[in-house]
This record gives sequence, structure tokens and C-alpha cells, in this order.
Amino acid sequence: MHKGPLVSRFAISTVVLLGLLFSHSAFAAAGSQRANETGSMGPVPKAQCGPSNRTESGLQGQTTSQERASGDSQRGYNCNLELVGQFRGEGAFSQDGPSFFGHCAYMATENNPRQAHPGVVVIDVSDPKNPHATAYLADSPAGLSPHETNKVNEARGLLGLSQSNGPNFAVYDLNGDCAHPKLASSITVPNSKGHMGGWAEDGKTFYIGQQFRGVGGILPIIDVTNPYNAKWLLNWTFTGDGRPHDVSTNKDGTRLYAGQPGNFGAPANDSSFGPDGLVILDVSDIQLRRPNPQIRIVSKLFWDDQGQEEQILPFFSHGRSYLISTDESGGQAGVGRLAAACARGASPYGYSNVIDITDETNPRIVSKIMLEVHDPKNCTKFLAEPPEVGGGPLDYSTERCAVDRPTNPTMAACGSRGTGTRVYDIRDPLHPAEIAYWKGPAPRKAFLPGSGSWSPGVDRTVEKQAGLARFVKVPAANGKGQELNLWIVGDAGGFQVLRFTDWYLQTQHGKAIIAEALAE
Repeated sequence: MHKGPLVSRFAISTVVLLGLLFSHSAFAAAGSQRANETGSMGPVPKAQCGPSNRTESGLQGQTTSQERASGDSQRGYNCNLELVGQFRGEGAFSQDGPSFFGHCAYMATENNPRQAHPGVVVIDVSDPKNPHATAYLADSPAGLSPHETNKVNEARGLLGLSQSNGPNFAVYDLNGDCAHPKLASSITVPNSKGHMGGWAEDGKTFYIGQQFRGVGGILPIIDVTNPYNAKWLLNWTFTGDGRPHDVSTNKDGTRLYAGQPGNFGAPANDSSFGPDGLVILDVSDIQLRRPNPQIRIVSKLFWDDQGQEEQILPFFSHGRSYLISTDESGGQAGVGRLAAACARGASPYGYSNVIDITDETNPRIVSKIMLEVHDPKNCTKFLAEPPEVGGGPLDYSTERCAVDRPTNPTMAACGSRGTGTRVYDIRDPLHPAEIAYWKGPAPRKAFLPGSGSWSPGVDRTVEKQAGLARFVKVPAANGKGQELNLWIVGDAGGFQVLRFTDWYLQTQHGKAIIAEALAE
């Protein structure tokens, strides 16, 4: 293991990455030929890191007990990514977004009364080396505490926020100046206790996932056809499956992809009761604003080795339609916790499935974006792992992912509760491979009142980076052409701009995949 400075320019090398170069042409026209194919189902190939990187010493994704106890994790770890710029502010609630529009990012905070600046932080990133706050959205209850509803619809330039465990829903207009959003609507939604949710693709409908997601739970639906006069349409009640944690839709908004969260052994009255996985819903009646609208189940796909299914991310690759799922708790969230998960052969922590939905009536898991910490074979290795002081057991679950583009993506970046932000080559969705990671410095006892991880007496030895990432094309650092930045958020690190290291950009794989990413 070679550990060098975490934040620096790296010397250019001609070292070639072995084992990661895929032939793009080999599957460019293979969409119709993959209907029955299944890809890799175990941990993805490890990234080949540069010689000056500070790398993990344990299992892929792990911060070892020695790294945590010795203080080594306070320096963070990186592989083929380096820091360009940062805005910490008062910390972040990383899993609450962030969302993005133009040169701006919208970072949620904990809504702690000790904060000097409560509300969603608006960050201007027009200079990647100097991201800075320009406004704080504290003029609505949802802006003060949006939880995981912090979502932008880029097509219409609208930011939607639903109050955490409360009835307020707010829409902000970003089109005039993304650095100074304008409150367009703030309404009360009957019986809503917001938790997570999202836009229909056309930006005219917002679905609010609820704090309670069990049988009998509701899904409030908001008409945002006129963002300055947002209206509550209805609350749909679920009598069985389809109860969403997070939501996304297809392009025409007639299908809603619901991540239904379930935990092993949860009682019937629990928010996480029932099977865990994907439910595809027909929401045509909602999209077309038909009278007496109904929501119908198209298909279901459940898995029993994880827990608390969350995000469902659509993308298209070479003629086929896919989803990427995330589970925020893994098997350890079920009855009996981690020991029981190991005994039944479940994954200790949540990871991502790649799901083929080209035939929406028959969704199939075709590969897994899994690290070694997620492998059921390694489950028992974590039974003796010391918990965070005052903060409970470690959690290496993947929280949410983003792709560099929705059609034929080259890369996916996934934020997590404990493995940092990981970047994967997904040009071949059936055989994803890790290419980089960034694990921010552990905050330990640092006082950041807006942080979702901070509370008095807690010693955090691992940084939580559970937020959504964004790939951004910018002028290259050497002044020649463009390069790819990655925007992320960590609870203690706040908003961060990353770039691929010079070492990686000179490798065969780095040259190929970055060139492909910048080409479109």
C-alpha cells in the first residue's frame, strides 16, 4: 500500500492500467442480443490506483479498525481523484440531495438551531477552485428541512423541496439566476409527512415519498404545471406493493419506478414491512390528468439479501433500458441485525443492482455494482468491528448513484454511508468495474452544526458521503481542451469539486474513458 499526500497534483506517469480496458465496439450494437444475458454478480474489479494516492489498506471499500483507531482516516483516502475546490460551510446533510442546475449546487443542512445560516445552501461553482455560498433557502419550511426531496428538474429549471416529516411543499425558480433562486410556490399538502420523492421527467408533477412507507401509506402528488401556482392533486393510498422510498419516471412520465424499502423480519405495521426492491407503476392517469386517476402495478422485482431499497436511477445503453438501484441499509437492518444477516447469507451492507427493464413486464438483475465490503462471503469479518463512539455501527451501504449522461453512459459515481464516493466504468452495464474513489477525511469530533452526522459526544472515524454526485465538463487545468470534474457532498467535508489525477489521465484506460465521456 502506497500512501502519499491526499490533495496535490500528481506526477504524470505512463503506467498502463491492466484489466480495465473494455472494447467499446464489442457491444455497441449488441442491445438486441442481450435479452437473456447475465453479467458479473460479485465484487467489481478493483481500481488500479496511482503511485501517489492514499489508498485503502483493507477490503475494497473498508476503513479498517487500525486506520480508524490510529487517526489515519482523518487524512482521508483517494484513488485517481484529487480535490480542486471545497466549501464546508457549517457541514451538510449529504443524503439530502444535493441537487444541481447550471453552475450552481443546492446543499441541504441539518436544520440545527445552532446554525448561523439555516436552510438549503446555494453554492456558486462558476469557479471550481472557489465554490462559495450565495444564498440560503430559509423562506419556506421545506427549504429549512427538505430531507431527501431536494431535487431539480433541469428541463424546466425548477427546484422541488418537501418538508421533512411535515406538510409543506415548495418550488423555487432557478431560471433567472441559479445562484439566487426565487420562491415560486409554497403550499400545504394534506396529511403529508415528506421524506423522499422526485419529479416526473417533464417537470410538471412531483411525487412526495413519505416518512411512513408501510402498507396503508400514502403518496402525495403535486401538479407543478404552473410553478407559481403549484397545486395538490391527490394522496394515493397503497394497500399492498408499490410503496416508494425514492421515485423516478420514464421519459414520458407514464411509468413510475418505485424503490420499495423492506427489512428482513419487519412487523406488518412497520414502515419497512414487506419485500424489498423495485415496483414499476403505471401512472398514465396522473401524467395525463385523467379524472378519477388510478395507479396500477406493471411488474415487481424483489430481493431478500439487502434492506431499505432507496434510489432507482434510469439509463439507456446500446439499445436497452436499465435501472440502478441502491439499498441504504443492507442485511444488517433486519431482525437480528448483522449477525443474523451473516447467518442467512445476506449482504451485510447495501449495494447497487443493475436491472434490465427493456421488457418492463419482466425486469431482471443483470449485474451488481458491489464492493468487497458488500460481499456476503465477507459478512462475518465485520462482526467484531468497533462501532463509532456514540454513533452506532459502521455502515458501508451505497446511498445513491449518478451517471455522466442518461444515454450510453461511460461512468457512474455512487455516494455512500461509509465507502466514500466510488466511480465505475459502466460502458458495459453487465460488467461494471471500479476506476476511482474519494473517501474524505474523517471528521472525528469536529463541531459542524449543519452536519447530518454530528451530535455531541460522537467520534466519527469515517466520513459520510451519501449525496448525489454530478459529472461536469470544464476547461482543463493545463489550459488545453476540457476535463471532467465531479461534484460531491460529504457531511463534514461539505461541497467538494474533484478531478481525475494527471497520472490516471495518462493511462490507457484513463485516456480512453475520459475521451469518450467528453466526446458527447
